[in-house]
Amino acid sequence: MTASNLPSSPPGRVDFVAVEESAPFRELKRKHRSFVWPLTVVFLVWYFVYVLLSSFATDFMAQRVWGDVTVGLLFGLGQFVTTFAITMGYVRYANRRLDPISSSIRADLERTEGIS
Repeated sequence: MTASNLPSSPPGRVDFVAVEESAPFRELKRKHRSFVWPLTVVFLVWYFVYVLLSSFATDFMAQRVWGDVTVGLLFGLGQFVTTFAITMGYVRYANRRLDPISSSIRADLERTEGIS
């Protein structure tokens, strides 16, 4: 992506509305949403299953797996594991797919403003 991909504006001034409507920015938003929304839905379903099981399936959640470790405890710890896994996956995805696009957009904007 080069400065030619972004709309032109007066020298030293950036038309942020035009940048937001540009193809590179729309691609960045599309890629971000295509990763974030499915993971958000999956995590929320997983979380509400945990909450509902804790509330309505207490006998199941109280079953001992070994020693004092219960199914409910494993599900609760699984929430933390899932959170960290999603975070690590997002960071990896952002580094590979989102950061190159945003860096290009930022460089084009800095050239437009004359900051370089």
